[in-house]
Formats: sequence, C-alpha cells, structure tokens
Amino acid sequence: MSRIAAAFGSGAAVAGGGAGGGEVRATVDAVPASAGDGVLDVPLPAPPARSKAFIAFVTGGDPSLEYSERYIRALVEGGADLIEIGVPFSDPIAEGPVIQEANLRALAAGTTLDGIFGLVRSLRQGHGAQVQQGHGAQNARGQGHGAQQGREAQAPLQVPIVLLTYLNPVHHYGYRRFFAACAEAGVDGIIVPDLPYEEKGELSGEAAANGIDVISLIAPTSAERVAAIAADATGYLYLVSSLGVTGVRSEIDPSSGIAAMVGLVREATDVPVAVGFGVHTPEQAHDIAQVADADGVIVGSAIVRMIAADPEGAPAALTAYARSMKEALP
Repeated sequence: MSRIAAAFGSGAAVAGGGAGGGEVRATVDAVPASAGDGVLDVPLPAPPARSKAFIAFVTGGDPSLEYSERYIRALVEGGADLIEIGVPFSDPIAEGPVIQEANLRALAAGTTLDGIFGLVRSLRQGHGAQVQQGHGAQNARGQGHGAQQGREAQAPLQVPIVLLTYLNPVHHYGYRRFFAACAEAGVDGIIVPDLPYEEKGELSGEAAANGIDVISLIAPTSAERVAAIAADATGYLYLVSSLGVTGVRSEIDPSSGIAAMVGLVREATDVPVAVGFGVHTPEQAHDIAQVADADGVIVGSAIVRMIAADPEGAPAALTAYARSMKEALP
C-alpha cells in the first residue's frame, strides 16, 4: 500500500466487494474430498472502512525552509495525515491573497525548487529543523540576532508529502529531472493547478516511471468531465469546494454541489476524494466528511495565515489546530 493510500485508510475497494464493503467470497481449490466438490466457499471479512484524512498545506520557505520543517512536523504531531507543500511561484493564479503573499515571502527568502527537495529530504531522513539564530543571520521576521545555529534531532517523517506547484517551475527544471528528484527526496505526488486534465499526459509518463502520483483537481464547473478525470485519477482527487481562488470562506454547504460532485466521483472510481478551498473550521471539516461523504479535507489559507501572524509561536498553535481538525472528522 502506498503512503497516500495509507493516509486514507484501506484505500481501494476489494474486487467484488465495492467501495462500501460488504461480504466477499473466496474460492479455495484442492481441499480434501470430504469437503464436497473440491471447492470451499469461505466468507472473508469486508474491507475496513476508509478513515477520513486531514490534509494540511504550507508554503515551502515561508518564512524559511527551516521554519517550514518545524511547521510541518507540528502539523503531523497534531494529527495531519498528509502534507501538501506549496512550491513558491511568482504568479500563483489559483491562490488568494494569503497564499500569494506567502509565495512572495518565500521567494524573497531565496527559496528554490532544489531547496524544496532539500526540505522533503530532511523530513524523510529525520535530520531535524535547522533554525537560524545567529549574528548576521535572520530570524523568521527577517531581523538579525545572535550567532548560533540550532539543530534538533527528529524522527523521519512517514506521512505522504505532495508538492503543489505550477507548471512553469517543473517545465524549467525538466520533467525527467524533476520527477527523478521527487522520487529521490521522498515526494509521493504533485498537484499542478494550471495543468488542464487534457494535458496531464505531458507529465504522467515520467511521473509514473518514478512512482509519483499526479493529483487531478475537479472544480464545480467540471461536472461533464468528472467521469473522465476520476477514471484516470491516482493518489486522490482534489475537489475544489467553490468557484474562485483559495482563501477561508465563512460558509460552505456540503449538502449542495459538493455532495453531488463526490457522488459523481464515486460512480467513476474508488480513488479517495478530498475537499479543499475555503475549509478552515472543525465544523466545516466534519460536515464535509459526514454530509458530503468526502474522504478528507484540505486546509491551506488558515494555516498559512497562522504562520504569518506569529512565525515563532506557530508550531504550538499548528499542533493544536491540526488536532482540532482531525478530531472533528467522523
């Protein structure tokens, strides 16, 4: 089972049993003649139900790669099942003001794609967060102080890591080189918001050759294309909750369009579907998972806003927030 499948619990349905479970029968040959006709019809337990996943997003390098590692570990400590890391880009067209500003801060701090791979590698290898604390160095708010570098020993991170990146950085890096670097660092999948489904084949070959899932997005306007997108999905599907860019929303009605879209996905695939864009409260997370029957919820802007408000104090706040979101899921 892949790390992404494990994050959603049992993952794919058992053939003949359906995604919702039910009794599965196994045929066993070459049993003793006394058993009858030589075939034993044995009831097997139904596959376990999927668990609902809390997926947390951070912008890599905001305010530094070292701090990003601290934030990611704090979210996982609180119960995050999967981490999405945003690769900073100058023109993040799907993002609202909160994540746009985080991208600019990360770029101003000198974050590069190679730096993001280094972050993932450090998370996987367990070297720990290296936080600048020195004379001539800069703290999280960009102000120099003291002359040391602290490095905390940490365990290797086992949860899935997915990069959210726009196509331009991947194209510039080179598709073959990019996916090889993903595999070497320990990336499990990528999301490319500005890559239309019809052009997914531009990446899918190199991605598959390196064991990387290309996560497809489904928007509220995708109804006529859901079956095709879902049937070709790997990893999980990212269902956009509403029209517009990322950012917290005061109200999200899971019983309307979201539930219908999840239903369409279910008809085409057993790949998990997670809902993002606007989700930020435990109540929203619960309703989306319960009423709309989504397999997970994705939170980005609320987390990035917490980091921007208090970079130094964010780890404790993020752990508490992740715990509240995870506990809200049914």
